[in-house]
Amino acid sequence: MTPKPASSKIAVLAQLCKLIPATMVTRLAAQHGVDKKVRSFSPFSHLVAMLLAQLSRASSLNDVCDNAHLHQSKLNALGATAPSRNGLAHANKVRSSEMAQALFWDVLEHLKAVAKGFGGRTYKGLPRRLKRVIHVIDSTTIQLVANCLDWAHHKRSKAGVKVHMRLDLRSFLPSMVLIDTARPHDNKFARELCAAVRACEVVLFDKAYLAFAHLFELTQRGVWWVSRAKDNQKYRVKKRLLRKAQGAIVRDDLIVLTGKVTAGRYPQPLRRVVAWVEVDGQEQLMEFLTNNLTWASSTVCDLYKSRWAIEAFFKQIKQTLQLCDFLGHTKNAIQWQIWTGLLVYLLLRFLAWSHDWSHSFNRLVAITRATLWSLLDLHKLLVSYGTAGGHFRLLSGPEQLYLPGLRPVDA
Repeated sequence: MTPKPASSKIAVLAQLCKLIPATMVTRLAAQHGVDKKVRSFSPFSHLVAMLLAQLSRASSLNDVCDNAHLHQSKLNALGATAPSRNGLAHANKVRSSEMAQALFWDVLEHLKAVAKGFGGRTYKGLPRRLKRVIHVIDSTTIQLVANCLDWAHHKRSKAGVKVHMRLDLRSFLPSMVLIDTARPHDNKFARELCAAVRACEVVLFDKAYLAFAHLFELTQRGVWWVSRAKDNQKYRVKKRLLRKAQGAIVRDDLIVLTGKVTAGRYPQPLRRVVAWVEVDGQEQLMEFLTNNLTWASSTVCDLYKSRWAIEAFFKQIKQTLQLCDFLGHTKNAIQWQIWTGLLVYLLLRFLAWSHDWSHSFNRLVAITRATLWSLLDLHKLLVSYGTAGGHFRLLSGPEQLYLPGLRPVDA
């Protein structure tokens, strides 16, 4: 029988917010001019309201405000006040979302500093033979209401924002995030996303980020990269590294780009690997490009296979965070909601790591939401909780893509 967790003087929501240093919120509010736009609704109260919106999956401003007012005494214990509907809407509209962005990165660095192991290698899908830092770059589109959001139009009847991300596969945490409208092409953001990548590290791209001038810059910086090749790519085979097909590997060649534009943008030889891969139960022939000329061809395929981890990450945050119903229509309000959603994800991941949570991440979100206003000790709750056994697995494995013959065996 599962023991009953001990009680606490403050609610679970307050215990979660305690992971964020109060002085950090005050400092960032002053740094970004948010404190100058405050009357009675403080920056910390604003932050707590947005975290509540994420954790309770509130679909409107009234949902957040009613929830907060019904538990005002528990908010008082945290040092926050319940917002009015107009007050919260105005704060999301005029208070710079750059504060929420800076808060996410500062909290990430703070948690890494207070817990040395957090942010280390936790993702299990990396190729074992590679000990390098591996980044994945991709984007996800969040659909918005077109008739309310003229600034986000990318088609006549559609509106949306794109979250461009560089995901560190060691920690399965973002190392760079850009939020913009869905209209610009993905490769416009490639340089900014890769600005902090160091020599000898590996970057994995989807072909939407294939910009050869940028890829050549990465090569000159000593950064290794792997990407899918475009279907209309023009090239000439300089040398065949594989004389005949071996298993799933069909071709392994050194190539030189011959397009009028691409030949000038990437003048050095590239590696082209063609292999059969299995996607959703069906084998497909895929073509990969890389600037590494010495890796085994299977390593190139395995690296691109691990790129699917970011798809699992996007699926996870969309299932658990409130990124469907937005509390405002302005660009600033939407960015506030996305950044505070990522902050909630970070805090819950830290709880899972620090308590050796043995169940799924979705289950952690569910138990936190169910006990949000309960006076339970969060630490003892997570340690003692469980109606069924689990296996430490914070994300789904990237099983959508793998080489034939290497399919995971069911236990």
